[in-house]
Amino acid sequence: MGRERERESILGCKEKRREVKMMLRCGVILLLFLHSLAFVCEASYGDEQPSYKYCVEGCEKNGCVNGLCFDNCKSSVNISANGKPYLRWTLDTPQELLKWDCTGECRYQCMLQEESSRDASADPIKYHGKWPFLRILNIQEPASVGFSILNLLVHFQGLSSFLVLLYYKLPLRPKGPYYEYVGLWTIFGLLSMNSWIWSSVFHSRDVKLTESLDYSSAVALLGYSLILAIIRTGSLRIEAARVMVAAPIIAFVTTHILYLNLYKFDYGLNMIVCVVIGVLQLIIWAVWGLVTKHPARYKLWTVILATALAMLLEIFDFPPVWGIFDAHSIWHAATLPITYLWWSFIKDDAIIRTTILAKKSEAVAGDDTRKTQ
Repeated sequence: MGRERERESILGCKEKRREVKMMLRCGVILLLFLHSLAFVCEASYGDEQPSYKYCVEGCEKNGCVNGLCFDNCKSSVNISANGKPYLRWTLDTPQELLKWDCTGECRYQCMLQEESSRDASADPIKYHGKWPFLRILNIQEPASVGFSILNLLVHFQGLSSFLVLLYYKLPLRPKGPYYEYVGLWTIFGLLSMNSWIWSSVFHSRDVKLTESLDYSSAVALLGYSLILAIIRTGSLRIEAARVMVAAPIIAFVTTHILYLNLYKFDYGLNMIVCVVIGVLQLIIWAVWGLVTKHPARYKLWTVILATALAMLLEIFDFPPVWGIFDAHSIWHAATLPITYLWWSFIKDDAIIRTTILAKKSEAVAGDDTRKTQ
């Protein structure tokens, strides 16, 4: 008996060491990510080059660049305060969404001219905050669009399989699934799909309207994810407690979105808000997995570690390879397996909670039956 206890104690210590190592790795990655924020802000100086400015101004006047003229420069263009063109609300056909106005066309053609005139060994430079991408089928950032659509499909598959699992494969109560968080995860899935829809639209055509919709939907998703993390890890089942958690976060996120869209579109502030919310919920999930010894905690920690590593792609930016694949598009690609694994963890959590609650319900029903006898 003494040897068995000693063996169990040794195994328990090894398990704890493995878990602590996993937590430390996640912590180091998160600290590196936060430390790297000091180097995020890098001005795009391509659009400040005199030759580029001269090219764009001339193109907007005569509609031509190096003898190549554009029909879309025959009409006037409205420019927003931050230098982005407005997307016209009066589109004759859906295909016009991907048609470029005069300013967009001039900037693109002048950018290509500027890049071709630079030293071939020199790295590309940014123009209006973006790398010089090659357009495909009039899509501004084809790789980011493609990976955004794939993320949308992965979330759709994850949500649909989650609902099928709960309503058709696991036992049900008279009122519905045993799992208490089915509604919260359903909303999460819908908000995630909404965010990736606008991400694909924004990367197809970067104008003021699509930018606002993309950033706003992303912030809304992050805010809701924080609410969901607190509710799930805190096992909050009472409606009043959930409201107390959600209300201040919803108020903050709503105020931030209104500030961005109605007062000032502050990219630096938005990045700080998103990073703080994102890192906070990663820490909450990681600590909860360690404290509760959740059966699927290793899958949870893998998601957290992979997410932290993927987020570094947003910090250590690099020019697009072949004019298509930049760090941001690769980040979109990296989220594909992470999303699939995340929905796998959600389904595991639903199975575990359903099994526990179903057994309790059966035990209570058995006690009631014995009492009536």
